[in-house]
Amino acid sequence: MAYEISKKLRYESIQTVTPLGVAECMTLNDDIVLSTILRAGLPMHDGMLSVFDRAENAFVSAYRSNHKDGTFEISLEYITSPELDNKVLIICDPMLATGASMVKSIKALMEYGTPREIHIVAIIASSAGLEYVNLAFPEANIWIGHEDEELTARSYIVPGLGDAGDLAYGKKTYDGEE
Repeated sequence: MAYEISKKLRYESIQTVTPLGVAECMTLNDDIVLSTILRAGLPMHDGMLSVFDRAENAFVSAYRSNHKDGTFEISLEYITSPELDNKVLIICDPMLATGASMVKSIKALMEYGTPREIHIVAIIASSAGLEYVNLAFPEANIWIGHEDEELTARSYIVPGLGDAGDLAYGKKTYDGEE
């Protein structure tokens, strides 16, 4: 997905002196900030860094704080970001279920400035989550690997993949239930 995003960015022509002459080369003219939602997004973030190796980095800790009645709210505990004004923000999270974590994370990142472009990256997204994110950020470019139609009563994607953070790092011992 990083490669596909790179096709949409701005480039400028520069001259590079080589041992055999001068070559016209294209170089990235955008400042990139890669952001991820911890912890599930870290493997994606690492992959994005292999393409955008000079990008600045931002991190958001967002999670579902579950209630006994089956409802939840999105809690943010930690956020760090460089200044975002006029930069390209690429934010990734493997699963876009309801879209609430993504929307809340982007809104929190906006406290660091207004990016020129926003690219949202997910492996799997629900139709409802895509709709919610599109309503909140209609100007954003959304990149997904697959769209699943169904969410369970607890707002998990069906068939989905399961908990992406648990799949990457092992089951957590605390799930935020109150």
